[in-house]
Amino acid sequence: MDHTDKALQQALEGDINAFQSLFGAFQPQLKSYLYRLTANRNDAEDLTHDTFIRAFDKLASFRGESSLKTWTFRIATNLAYNLLKRNKRWTEDVSERAKALVLSDGALRAEIEEVHRTAPYAAYEVREHIDTCFTCIAKNLPVENQIALILKDVYAFTVPEICQILATSEGTVKYLLQAGRRTLTGIFERRCALVAKEGVCHQCSELNGWFNPRQQHQEALMKIDLVRGSDKYDRDELYRMRTALVKAIDPLRSDGADLQEILLRCNRLAMGE
Repeated sequence: MDHTDKALQQALEGDINAFQSLFGAFQPQLKSYLYRLTANRNDAEDLTHDTFIRAFDKLASFRGESSLKTWTFRIATNLAYNLLKRNKRWTEDVSERAKALVLSDGALRAEIEEVHRTAPYAAYEVREHIDTCFTCIAKNLPVENQIALILKDVYAFTVPEICQILATSEGTVKYLLQAGRRTLTGIFERRCALVAKEGVCHQCSELNGWFNPRQQHQEALMKIDLVRGSDKYDRDELYRMRTALVKAIDPLRSDGADLQEILLRCNRLAMGE
């Protein structure tokens, strides 16, 4: 019996420390997944804690029909779904709404500047904001599509695993993924000025100018494969490149995590949350 099997057996016998060691192996990924779903660090932390308690309480029902990680993500997803279904879906113009809110509220603008100046992880990088933008645009989707798409395209769960997490059929999961990707690629094509000349959203360049006034914006953009390839690739390939960038970032541990969190809070306020 290897170490993992031994720890699982001990956990099944009620050893919470053994379960903590198993849970800890995927806890950072679980928390970042919940953060991408909720766009709220406090909610992600609360849901992670609640998932640990619920999973340990229900561990006797674990039959090994999936991995412990997949089984635990199902519990976390159910908890997140109950929270998310109470909120409205976000709109395509969330960034404009948030910008208008900040411009009209001097105290909020000062708070953002204070975070950028003093918080430990408050650097502004365009690539990190592209990651945040992906989170915001994904919240335009129905919750089921958002969950399926993030599980598959960001966290590399297989379709059968997502079927287990969502307790639904393979055909349904494939439809959720297809519809979700189609909606997101359409929104990015219409809005993102980074990769489309007709895009209306210039938030990345505006924020870069605010937080990095001495940095050449074009120089910053040319460090990002997504932008360099924008004239060469079709919308599906650009979507794949975008998700590759997102996969490489832990939104809770990046150099700009504190700054991106308060910018997400502005979006939540703009959406009435």
